[in-house]
This record gives sequence, C-alpha cells and structure tokens, in this order.
Amino acid sequence: MKNEFKGKEINDRGMRKWRPFASIPEQYIGLKKVFDELNKVEKPLLSEEQQEEINEALGEALHSRRTIQLTHYKNGHCDTEPGEIVAVDVNSKTFMFIDLFGFKNKMELENIVAITFE
Repeated sequence: MKNEFKGKEINDRGMRKWRPFASIPEQYIGLKKVFDELNKVEKPLLSEEQQEEINEALGEALHSRRTIQLTHYKNGHCDTEPGEIVAVDVNSKTFMFIDLFGFKNKMELENIVAITFE
C-alpha cells in the first residue's frame, strides 16, 4: 500500500503486531528446552505394596472395561489421563490403552505410577 506524504512516496506496512524477539526463533526453541528440563522429575519408585495395588487395579480395569485415570511416567513427566485398558501382554510387559478420544496407545507396564477408577 503506497501513500504520499508531503510529496514523498512511502510504503505502508499495514497493521502488524509487535512481538519482541520474534526475529530470533532459535531463542524460543532454546527457552522451551530449558523450561522442559527444569520441569522434569525423576521416575517415582514404587513399593511392593503399591505395585500389587496397581496390578490388582490393572486386572480389574481390564476385565470390567471401566474408565480409569492412568498416571504414567514419560520423558521426565508424570502424566494423568482418563481412558480404558483393553489388552495386557505380560511377555512384552506392555498394555494397550485407549484414551477418551479413541486413540490407542501402547505403553510399558513399568511406566505406570498409579491407577484410579472414576
């Protein structure tokens, strides 16, 4: 868009939102990595009693097809999400978990931190 101002032609850039440091996308990537590292936690150690409770809840959830709240450890974070356990493979120590959106997730049994029923 060109305008004339006192006989001089100027280019109008239009309305643009000013974002400081937007010209340095590497900085955003670096800061995200730093914050992710700061928020990481160590994998919780479970007692034998807690492991037995998880195994019992896992079996009940598998047979009753009830919706559960599954807390699992992944990449330095403990995430809790609702869903349903549909299969357990004891040989490969994995299980199949379907979240509320219908996506199937294959997870390792050793990464389960807690299971609660809704």
